Amino acid sequence: MALRQAIADQVIAIFNDPTRGEAPVGRSDDSLFGAQSVAWRVHGDVTSMMVGGIASLMMQMLMPTVLAGVWDHSNFRADMHGRLRRTARFIATTTYGPRQAAEAAIDRVRRIHNTVDGRLPDRTPYRANDPRALAWVHVTEVTSFLAAWRRYGEPALSRADADRYVAETARIGAALGADPVPHTLRAAETLLESMRGMARSDARTREVLALILADRSDDPRVRAVSKLIRAAAIDLLPGWARDLHGLSSPLIGRPLVRSGTMAVAETIRWSFRRPTLART
Repeated sequence: MALRQAIADQVIAIFNDPTRGEAPVGRSDDSLFGAQSVAWRVHGDVTSMMVGGIASLMMQMLMPTVLAGVWDHSNFRADMHGRLRRTARFIATTTYGPRQAAEAAIDRVRRIHNTVDGRLPDRTPYRANDPRALAWVHVTEVTSFLAAWRRYGEPALSRADADRYVAETARIGAALGADPVPHTLRAAETLLESMRGMARSDARTREVLALILADRSDDPRVRAVSKLIRAAAIDLLPGWARDLHGLSSPLIGRPLVRSGTMAVAETIRWSFRRPTLART
């Protein structure tokens, strides 16, 4: 019992900053999606969401306009963990929180995006509220979260439920201003393929990647799990994205990465398998 609580407490601490008065987001009957949604299943699994989240972030940084917004208007160099935690909290709030809280979170992000603009290194102007850039962010998140859930949570997920997930999360993408927004998995894959030609990697991309892949804990157990999660995220990337990042996913190591990540996922699920424990 003590071990379960210790693991759960450590996971909760990753996603909630007590200095900011943060507590785990509760599951509301008045949420945007509802308890029977596929989004509740996909977004409720800590390990697959971490794997998918890191993979989607690595994908997003390959789009020059998205990278520029983060580079010019974010303190990610000093607080990468904080950025990841805020993203996770936004997803939790818009998935499980009361409708009013979810809509307020979306409005807050839109207001921030409206203040972010600048120029790329080649002097091309960009703005964070550009519908096409937001579509890239949305589709990389949706496809990465879904791929991670299928690999580490629900391998037998039906195509119909995959389509339901894409359609459910489309309302968040549209509310944030993304356009186009896919409503089926095939449409999401087609959009991703149509936009990959704009993906690039340069010195700034490599610096962000190094920060994403850096160790941040003094605890060797946490470092070991984090390293495994990062390897699983790299393994989840499409081959072309790994190539742009200069990353490899050796076939010989893949079974160990996947089995190890599945073991982490099962351990974390076990730690929360009591009704008295809060959920992240």
